[in-house]
Amino acid sequence: MAGETIAAIATPPGQGGVAIVRLSGPESHAIVATLLRRDAGAPLEPRRVYVGRLVEHPGGRTLDEVLVFAMRGPHSYTGEDTAEIHCHGGSVLTRRILESALASGARAAEPGEFTRRAFVNGRMDLAQAEAVGELIAARSDAALRLAWSQLDGQLSGRVDRLREAVVSARALCEASIDFPEDDVPEVEDGRVARELGRVRGELEALAATFERARVRFEGARVVLAGRPNVGKSSLLNALAGRERAIVTPVAGTTRDVVEATVTIGGVPAVVTDTAGLGDTADPIERLGVERARAAIADAACVVAVFDRSQPLERADGLVVEALVGRRAVAVLNKRDLPARTGAAELRALVGATAVVELSALSGDGLADLEAAVAALLVGGDPSDDDEVVLFRVRHWEAVQRAVAELRRAEEALAAHRPLDLVAADLTAAAAALGTITGAVTSEDVLDRVFAEFCIGK
Repeated sequence: MAGETIAAIATPPGQGGVAIVRLSGPESHAIVATLLRRDAGAPLEPRRVYVGRLVEHPGGRTLDEVLVFAMRGPHSYTGEDTAEIHCHGGSVLTRRILESALASGARAAEPGEFTRRAFVNGRMDLAQAEAVGELIAARSDAALRLAWSQLDGQLSGRVDRLREAVVSARALCEASIDFPEDDVPEVEDGRVARELGRVRGELEALAATFERARVRFEGARVVLAGRPNVGKSSLLNALAGRERAIVTPVAGTTRDVVEATVTIGGVPAVVTDTAGLGDTADPIERLGVERARAAIADAACVVAVFDRSQPLERADGLVVEALVGRRAVAVLNKRDLPARTGAAELRALVGATAVVELSALSGDGLADLEAAVAALLVGGDPSDDDEVVLFRVRHWEAVQRAVAELRRAEEALAAHRPLDLVAADLTAAAAALGTITGAVTSEDVLDRVFAEFCIGK
């Protein structure tokens, strides 16, 4: 609650060189000052670093020698007076320091409460606050860039500009309603309708970025498919950079799904090695084939592996059939051996699917495969930081609602329906966009957003 001073451990649990206990609120400086044994007993001054011994309670025994940073609101992360205690890392030590702060008048912070206070105090909007959590959760360079772009305000700036255009159009409609004796030329000559069409087009383009941006942030599932003994397991090991799957000359060694988490073209990916596709009477191998087909159906991208050193077989045709309607790359593996199947022959079989020749054993051609897979997953260069994109479901749903309301408003204008109906549609569109940045929001939305955060942030 506003006016309360909160405290939490801001670093991960466990042993480490340094741990941080963070306080925020009107009493944060006073609480830390009572626990810090130093030469001068004066209140903490902002923008200064203090070195001293921290005691478990005023006059109590020493817990640690610490550094203390004091910041005065609104020039702090939360916009309130804050203090940070930097101590030696250790679960017991940091817990005791936190307990001392709580016993001295602070309250234990709830998940995300520091960032929630930053939002409430106007230090950042809701999209930027969400980006703090995304920055922490980023598992790749691509995800890190996306999160920072949002934290930097690029999405918020685009949404605010489009929302302002909708609000302006609504104001013109309302002016025409309130003052019918005065002509409102922008409404009469269709300029409002054209402006709404432009805004809707920008929002639709923004919504279209969601699928590939989400892949860039969350990652994707890539499945290796092929008949037995074409080198799928060797390829998995090559992509993972370690021996993740068992490799033997015996066909059918892989009978279950084997996975490895890798980064392909800057995008996090779970690469799955599956049992070889083909006809088999072995019930265990047949179960493996069924699981392989299920994995292919769920994959964002399929890497179909073929043996360059052997002629194409009937089972290779089954692999091609499994690729119908799927995003896929075809691989001619075993480039280190004499060729008995050429790229032209395989292209005739797989059609428009890209074909990459490589050797999983030596790694020759592996970079070409990674580039081809990344192109399928993100549709371009994953390091492109200039484009504003959506990668949170909540934002995408809000843009979709705004697009629907704008389309309804355009249809109402075209049908010459009453302008109060148009204004109502525009009000709903502006409200939908406002939920992205928090210009329009509710407590339950805030509760859901910040519940995803860790305690201490």
